[in-house]
Amino acid sequence: MRLRCVVLDDYQDAALEAADWGRLADRVEAVPFRAHHGSQDELAAALADFDIVVTLRERVAFPAPLLDRLPRLRLLIASGMRNSVIDHAAAARNGVTVCGTGSLPHPPVELTWALLLGLARGVVTENEALRTGGPWQSTVGADLHGRRLGVVGLGKLGTRVAAVGQAFGMDVVAWSPRLTAERAEAAGVGLAPSKGDLFSTSDFVTLHLVLSDTTRGIVGAAELALMKPDAYLVNTSRAGLVDQDALLAALREGRIAGAAADVFDTEPLPAGHPMRTAPRLLATPHLGYVSRANYRTYYREAVEDIEAWLAGEPVRVLGG
Repeated sequence: MRLRCVVLDDYQDAALEAADWGRLADRVEAVPFRAHHGSQDELAAALADFDIVVTLRERVAFPAPLLDRLPRLRLLIASGMRNSVIDHAAAARNGVTVCGTGSLPHPPVELTWALLLGLARGVVTENEALRTGGPWQSTVGADLHGRRLGVVGLGKLGTRVAAVGQAFGMDVVAWSPRLTAERAEAAGVGLAPSKGDLFSTSDFVTLHLVLSDTTRGIVGAAELALMKPDAYLVNTSRAGLVDQDALLAALREGRIAGAAADVFDTEPLPAGHPMRTAPRLLATPHLGYVSRANYRTYYREAVEDIEAWLAGEPVRVLGG
């Protein structure tokens, strides 16, 4: 009897086309779920008959109470090599192997710049007006050249974002809790003397930090109050980095020119969530990693993970 594998949240019906699942056809039946299951009860019922689960990034949490309700589950694969919403100790206790996949750095970097440019040049507003017979030109774009880009987090993604800013002729500075002058110099950017200085002097601020106990809420009311009234904030990393209530207040009161967000405290975003109607907000439904090349990487390596696990030699095993 073949094992059963479910691919969660395959919204675009893309998972089975992105890799050669046929290699597993005689041993594994792959089933895509196109709809999101929002509660643990829904997930427990939906996943009860599956031996293998493939999940994208941190879309779906696997805490201990859920894992304890899935006695048939033996292999859990999450795209990327870091996942904070899987209880690894509970997985081990239940005999579930957890594996990851590679993830490309350029898709979220490219989306960061799509959002930043969309904000700066009023792309959505102007496009909507053009398509609906609205005014011909109603916004005055914000220039990038010669203005300051503040990069919060100068890791793999932040460094790439900074390089694009430099290509636009921007003055790029960076800050993070552990960023050193040597690392900033190696990336060719200035080291902001403090978080406050970065927020108060930057025309655009973009966030590229891993969410942890030390970075959660790192952008709050105090940081937003420091921003210039014509400055913009972009977050394609994690919603938890920003105090969402403080951001909504700043947008509603016009204290900053605008913000872009690709990540939210609840995903998919509920229909009545205030982020859906916030003024001065350019929002996308967590598209940072959603690209053809990334999906090919995720699902190709998911197939490899399954093959290796079936052979008794699992690869890319994730711990706590």
